[in-house]
Amino acid sequence: MAAPPAYASEKSGSKELVYGGAELDDEKVSHSDIVSSEFVQGSENVTQHDLDTLRHVPDKLPYTAWLVVLVEFAERWSYYGTTNIFNNYIRQPLPAGSRTGAVIIDAANGVAGALGKGQQTSFAIRTFNTFFVYCTPWVGGILADTVWGRYKTIMIFSLVCLTGHIILVASSTPASLENVNTAMGLLVLSIAIMGLGAGSIKANVSPMIAEQYTGKLRKATLKSGEEVIISPAVTVQSIYLWFYAAINLGSCGAISASFLARDNGYWAAYLVPTAIFALVPVFLIIGKNKYVKTPPRGSILLETARVMRMALGPVWSLNPLQTWRNSRSDNFWDPAKPSTYEGGKVPAQITWDDEFVDEVARTCKACYVFLFFPFFWLCYSQIDGNLGTVAASMKLDGTPNDLIQNLNPISIVIMIPIFDHFIYPFLRKRGINFTPIKRIYAGFLVAGLAMLYAAVLQHFIYKTSPCHDNLPSECTIGPDKLPNPSPLNVWIVSGPYILVGMAEIFASITSLEYAFTKAPVRMKSVVMAFSQFQVALSSALNFALTAVNVEDKFTWLFGSFGVTAWIVGTIFFLTFRQLDREEAKLNTIGKGPRAGFADEKPSEAK
Repeated sequence: MAAPPAYASEKSGSKELVYGGAELDDEKVSHSDIVSSEFVQGSENVTQHDLDTLRHVPDKLPYTAWLVVLVEFAERWSYYGTTNIFNNYIRQPLPAGSRTGAVIIDAANGVAGALGKGQQTSFAIRTFNTFFVYCTPWVGGILADTVWGRYKTIMIFSLVCLTGHIILVASSTPASLENVNTAMGLLVLSIAIMGLGAGSIKANVSPMIAEQYTGKLRKATLKSGEEVIISPAVTVQSIYLWFYAAINLGSCGAISASFLARDNGYWAAYLVPTAIFALVPVFLIIGKNKYVKTPPRGSILLETARVMRMALGPVWSLNPLQTWRNSRSDNFWDPAKPSTYEGGKVPAQITWDDEFVDEVARTCKACYVFLFFPFFWLCYSQIDGNLGTVAASMKLDGTPNDLIQNLNPISIVIMIPIFDHFIYPFLRKRGINFTPIKRIYAGFLVAGLAMLYAAVLQHFIYKTSPCHDNLPSECTIGPDKLPNPSPLNVWIVSGPYILVGMAEIFASITSLEYAFTKAPVRMKSVVMAFSQFQVALSSALNFALTAVNVEDKFTWLFGSFGVTAWIVGTIFFLTFRQLDREEAKLNTIGKGPRAGFADEKPSEAK
């Protein structure tokens, strides 16, 4: 709670300043000294001076947070263990003599396959899958925030997702693959069901893990004697680093999927992640009575809409430029605040306090930040399938072409402890504030570099492949049509995967952190859904580029994505760099006491 305000007092004929119950001589104490002595809102006796001068460190995490990590680990294993092998499953036909998709002849250089629908069909289905998976978080987010709560929503949709996995296994059995149309129909059905389940889980598991931490901003003394600030903001940053590590450790399950598909067929490759996913309800049940849960509140979305409508009302003008200028005013949100109306003449539709309006404003600022992310995800989307096709055109020497993309999660798992224990603490110790906006900008720059690397590599593949730019991934020789790849070793393509992994640490992890810290308690799932919806927008944009998502145009495709990431990232930084200055202020909104809103606070289930 903030310290009481200063006020003037007359004592012994001289004017003294009384602050927080202490009498201070106004000739000796400046206004800046007083301000630095204020307790930061929501903290445990931490002054602004403490906040500015002491080193910030993360707190310990409760074990329920680690249970949520296990939920995400199992869910992501199942997701990537299936989707990472969709490209070959859809694009390539059954290998010679195979009924399951396994490679029987020349396993060292052969490519597993099943449906034989070609690159464009594979691209279209995979892009639709990504689009749908990142649209459905809206379903889970709204249901969680208004009806069921996050825990119940995750449990229900985990059962939905498990049903989709079982259908996928059925689609890839030898009996189904005898009729390609049957297998394709079952595949599309499974994608729709799994997409609904996975997306609805995704909107809720991200905020649920951070909600398990309920500590406050406070001071502590380390064993070394150093006095530090235990910072919830730094703790949330650390939580999402490890949460993202769980995502990528789980996605390494696709390593086994690649070998299972090549050596045993697709039914076996899809059965393993299905079994892993069955652990999700188990982890949820184990912590059922210990999880910190946020109860739903049905009117929150309607209230938010009314706040925005009241704020927007006075800014409209026939002149679009004037409307834009009015919307940028510092007083934009005042019409929605009860304090604006004097004499008790508050409109009847206002059922909230000023702080709720501040929370909505903070949420909108976060959502503006996310609107730039579709261009970041365009770069990421290339590692899902197109770079797998690039790898298929290179000399494999026994390495499945879709195995290489697992370097992305592996590199992330390796780099996250380095960033969490060394790089970020090193920067904080030296007073370098690597704020969210700067981290996201760095992510755009590194993602652009990854795409330019891929463009240069594709250029050399065209030069060295026996088929040059005429579908080098499908280049064959002899009557048996054995693979005839470029002599370039497939591991050269690892560069973009590793660079995109670093870009995700900067941009993607920070977006999760930003969505959680800037959203009101009652809207965290919906705001997380909005953040993840940017991937769907990216997929829609990528889908519009289907005509150029072909192998003979990869050089220009990769190069243009790289340049676009740099340009958009720079515009992003110039647009939002002022939010970095408001970071601490934005994070304290909603942390103080609020009369009449006690029901909004997370409660621990008994």
